[in-house]
Amino acid sequence: MKQINNILRKKLSKIMIFIVLDVAIMLVATFFSIALRFDFMNIPTQYLSLAFKYITFDIIIMIILFFSYNLYTSVWKYASITELINIVIACCTTECICFMYKRLLNISMPRSYYLIRLLLLIFLVTTVRFSFRILRTVIIRFENKKRNKNIMIIGGGDAARLLIDEIAINKRYNDSKIVCIIDDNKEKIGTYIGGIQIVGTRKKIKQFAESYNINEIIIAIPSAPKNEISKILEECQKTSCKLEILPSMYLTMNEKENNIVNNIRPISYEDFLGRDQIVVDVNEISDNITNKVIMVTGGGGSIGSELCRQIAKCKPKKLIIFDIYENNAYDIQMELLRDYPELDLHAIIGSVRDYDRLERVFREFRPNEVFHATAHKHVPLMEESPNEAIKNNCLGTLNCAKLADKYRVDKFVLISTDKAVRPTNIMGASKRICEMIIQSYDKKSKDTSYVAVRFGNVLGSNGSVIPLFLKQIDNGGPVTVTHKDITRFFMTIPEAVSLVLQASVYAEGGEIFVLDMGKPVKIYDLAKQIIRYKGLEPNVDIKIEITGLRPGEKLYEEILMDEEGLKETPNKLIHIGQPIEIDKNFLRDLDLLIKASYNNRTDIKEKVAKIVKTYKLNENKENENKNYEQKVLKNNFKVIELREANA
Repeated sequence: MKQINNILRKKLSKIMIFIVLDVAIMLVATFFSIALRFDFMNIPTQYLSLAFKYITFDIIIMIILFFSYNLYTSVWKYASITELINIVIACCTTECICFMYKRLLNISMPRSYYLIRLLLLIFLVTTVRFSFRILRTVIIRFENKKRNKNIMIIGGGDAARLLIDEIAINKRYNDSKIVCIIDDNKEKIGTYIGGIQIVGTRKKIKQFAESYNINEIIIAIPSAPKNEISKILEECQKTSCKLEILPSMYLTMNEKENNIVNNIRPISYEDFLGRDQIVVDVNEISDNITNKVIMVTGGGGSIGSELCRQIAKCKPKKLIIFDIYENNAYDIQMELLRDYPELDLHAIIGSVRDYDRLERVFREFRPNEVFHATAHKHVPLMEESPNEAIKNNCLGTLNCAKLADKYRVDKFVLISTDKAVRPTNIMGASKRICEMIIQSYDKKSKDTSYVAVRFGNVLGSNGSVIPLFLKQIDNGGPVTVTHKDITRFFMTIPEAVSLVLQASVYAEGGEIFVLDMGKPVKIYDLAKQIIRYKGLEPNVDIKIEITGLRPGEKLYEEILMDEEGLKETPNKLIHIGQPIEIDKNFLRDLDLLIKASYNNRTDIKEKVAKIVKTYKLNENKENENKNYEQKVLKNNFKVIELREANA
């Protein structure tokens, strides 16, 4: 509160100073307009007397109009042509009203008096206001001479103009100065923004980085599509400069001197993907969540915790976090209680394998919707411990699905994976069984709609490749890649979760929602980008080592089966794979499989293969069948082509 009062006090003080200055300007302009009319000689006293007799009215009108045109609230250190136009209009309107008022009162004044005063008003008001910007420019140029680090800005628009002013006085950049600007508009080359020359296009980034001895590059094109940013980054990475970016956002300037500078952030690995921002219907999602009891299993994990964050924004009646790991559950609990103090939040420790513990939670809270994000997902580890994949993934999902039906949950959403498509590993096969569970229960349940949402790798999640690469680079390398041609689909965690929530809105029952993950990314190329992101050169500073495909690892991931087909939804990034026929004895076979897992059978993979007909036990070799690879790629590009056609 004290801080707010200080801000208000500072703002009011500034306004009062401007009002006092404007009153003085009106007095000076009134006197000199009469003096100039009579060439400063033999000035008739009656005109001076009449002019100052009604000066109070003139001042009041001026102040009212100046407020109307934001002449007391504009940030004059950023003043531009817009502010100049406002000054001219406000002064003209003021003088017109004053003229008409005196005509109505039959007050006789020389007509030239009004014109001269108008010109003086415009001149003096403009001079006072723009002196802030002029003074700022002088300070900037003086300070720049002392600085020894050189900055290149990419983008010759409004953002660049604001950055030039801000960086010059911001403590974060007290040893840096902007020396050149890059812009792809060839007509701008050779022109200046804030005294800084636009020197060339993105193709010349490396050349000018060397000639200007650039230490840092700031990408200041907040409106640019992500794929354009990705291309610019490719050019920037040819230099050894530190890279920063002004992210895509709606920029506003206020009284804070470092507003725009605070939005600058280092380049993240997400910027290299070239993905445009994913758009979801926030209102639809909110309507689906608001005032409902929501339960998230695995709520402390990377996907589960982000689900909780985005659900909390939608003001649920209750949010239940169910997780076996108390540290994860505690962390997200503390975060949500800090950010959403009014949220009715319950963090509960327990295992989805424990039916009785799970039932107590369902019975006590009666959730309207359940998001099931609990899973063992590490492929090589599950290959070594396949029985644990069945216990946790399959039994856990079965328990949750049973209780969702028993307690009449409205919607049950399973978080699945692209590895469930023609799985070559036990993790993927276990997740395919999970999909089959929810499809089976959707057929038998009268009250609950069961759906699955399938997507690929998420950036930064526990066990994902990018945190591993970053750790390997910090340790001096090498960065390990299993195969030079291996590809994966990637999406950020917030993106994936927002689409999961959007898919839950569309859920009618039995669907497998397939998220459009964009184009597949070569892991080898991603490794090179991450190394450059850290300011190093691949295979020079940090070696990239090919280790060979791991057990159960695919060269290419798929996103849907041929048998499932493809159906559109209102969101072009969400598609529906049609349910496939499931054997009528599936649930009986599943019970036998779970019992076998608890007996720690060594032939558990073979038993899984009997249930999941698409499970390829031997399709984890480097010499995978080329026809199969072509089929995979064909299926992947079905979604990609559909997306591009709808774009």
